[in-house]
Amino acid sequence: MKPETTCVHAAKSTANKSHTTGAVAVPIFQTATFAHPGFGQSTGYDYSRTQNPTVEHCEAVVAALEGGAGGAAFATGMAAIAAVMELFRPGDEIIATDDLYGGSIRLFNNITVKNGIAIKYIDTSDLAAVKAAITPATKAIFIETPTNPMMKLTDIAAVKKLIGERDILLISDNTFLTPYLFNPLAHGADVVIHSGTKYLSGHNDTLAGFVVAKTSELAEKIHIVKKTTGAVLSPFDAFLVTRGIKTLAIRMEKSQSNARKIAEWLKSQHRITAVHYPEMGAMLSFTTDTVETAQDILNKVELILYAESLGGVETLITYPATQTHSEVPEAERLSRGIDEKLLRLSVGIEAAPDIINDLERSML
Repeated sequence: MKPETTCVHAAKSTANKSHTTGAVAVPIFQTATFAHPGFGQSTGYDYSRTQNPTVEHCEAVVAALEGGAGGAAFATGMAAIAAVMELFRPGDEIIATDDLYGGSIRLFNNITVKNGIAIKYIDTSDLAAVKAAITPATKAIFIETPTNPMMKLTDIAAVKKLIGERDILLISDNTFLTPYLFNPLAHGADVVIHSGTKYLSGHNDTLAGFVVAKTSELAEKIHIVKKTTGAVLSPFDAFLVTRGIKTLAIRMEKSQSNARKIAEWLKSQHRITAVHYPEMGAMLSFTTDTVETAQDILNKVELILYAESLGGVETLITYPATQTHSEVPEAERLSRGIDEKLLRLSVGIEAAPDIINDLERSML
């Protein structure tokens, strides 16, 4: 099936369990536990931390979109990343994109390192740097592409080629592009992570995270971590994400079209000194001529919402220096171009001229 059809009709294999009434929308199985028909008998479900029909359906949808062998749903995107980190042991080393979401950096620097796992930050868009960074202790390469917030791209297929036959997991955070626009597993990744809060749910009304694995063996390992640590997605939130995914294709097409128009417009503005847009997706960032201009935009936009998130139908503007990357050490933040003049835009599905007019008014 084409991606837009998969968004609507994926995971029909679970229909015999969750759609026994013929319900078109997946039912919400709002239950903590399941009764057994008798001794030694099971319906296939025991306890919702382990598995739940609504959550199982949502996991199958995301796995189908990414082309993976299996998926696991978590309460948040950060819970999903934290679960993947449980695949590693003290003494292991992980190479990570240096321009990561600030929450990922906070997790790695405060939790992952504490657990005896070394993190080596590099520019993963530089293949020579990736090659030089790999050591016998390297067990994973963690990539964001495009990066947050500077929108740098990493060639996943090329990184996979560098890994070769080494026992190194290639992990890709695909939140920005979504499985509609890009499939990391098809290019060599072993694990894909999503903050389902963002484009998958698409309406800024729920928190969710997903991990999709290329192999059944790896998917089972992640499932064990999920049921053991317990940061699972609730049935109701799984329902909301499943409903959101049905419109993922049309939302991404509209948002991407808007983003391209806005990026071109921003490039023509004399108060904008740089525009960072990878020519796909609906995320972009831009640098203003002064700190005052950046703060004026934040204070004066009316249609655009000043908020710390992305991927919804509404256009959101974020100030990385004080929001998403506020806990990144200042020297590191500035070295990556994340200064007080940088703004990040998550472009929604409104009419592009209205978004542009709002930005234009804010810079007067």
